[in-house]
Amino acid sequence: MQPTSKPSEPGQGSAEPRLCSRTFTSMGTVVSLAIPAAPGTAPQASVEELEAATAVVEQLFKGLDRTFSLYRPDSEASALARGELALRDTSPDMRRLYVEASEWRTLTDGAFTAERPDGVVDLSGIVKAHAIREAGTSLLALGLKDWCLNAGGDVLVDGSPTPGSARPWLAGIIDPENRSTLLTAFPLGNAGKHALATSGTSERGHHIWSAGLQAAPNEGFRQVSVAAADIITADVLATAIMAGGAATLALATSHWDVDVLAVKNDGGLLATPGFRNLATAG
Repeated sequence: MQPTSKPSEPGQGSAEPRLCSRTFTSMGTVVSLAIPAAPGTAPQASVEELEAATAVVEQLFKGLDRTFSLYRPDSEASALARGELALRDTSPDMRRLYVEASEWRTLTDGAFTAERPDGVVDLSGIVKAHAIREAGTSLLALGLKDWCLNAGGDVLVDGSPTPGSARPWLAGIIDPENRSTLLTAFPLGNAGKHALATSGTSERGHHIWSAGLQAAPNEGFRQVSVAAADIITADVLATAIMAGGAATLALATSHWDVDVLAVKNDGGLLATPGFRNLATAG
């Protein structure tokens, strides 16, 4: 999934803001921060504001990566996985995130879990969303009111690409059959939906552990996108639905205010009203 909100090129006398962005790599993925530069703002001032905000976000992501990455042999998560460190002896951040992941396991009837089949604690199913959440909090603390943060296709927004308006950000959802095309673009920032996350076998299947992925070809899901008020709910439920299949999809839509677009293994689509309305409008 990629954010697709791009204000049109300003013409002579246009009040359309420019959309400026910066990217960096962390947690094995590309992270992008975009903010609109309102008309009348000095270009250099906008660039400096964006670069300062990006530096804060990058520092946060890389700090969490040093703690939680299982690809870094020197991380706390790796020491825990090797049995060199007991969970009770880990840092407060590690224990807090483990507790949060465990709560989601209960809420999703076990579809989401922080333990791999071999018993190793693996928080990769929630840590990126946690980083996005913390980065969003930091951006608001910096006084930024309009921004789009995209980490490997999981998106959190605030405000609008046109400051002061009700215009939504648009988050595009890639077609898993043809990754050069989009299935649709979901408006974020309206109706309380500020986050969208996508989980799938072609994206991040390494942290999805469920027999549901070995279901009959026409019963499982190849990709699930969830729009929610917050990024943790969106990301966890996208992973849980991928793992738990139709039963978890029914649970998610009955217990949370979310919109879901699920691509079945046979190529069919299942969509909640928010996504179906997009198709009708198109």
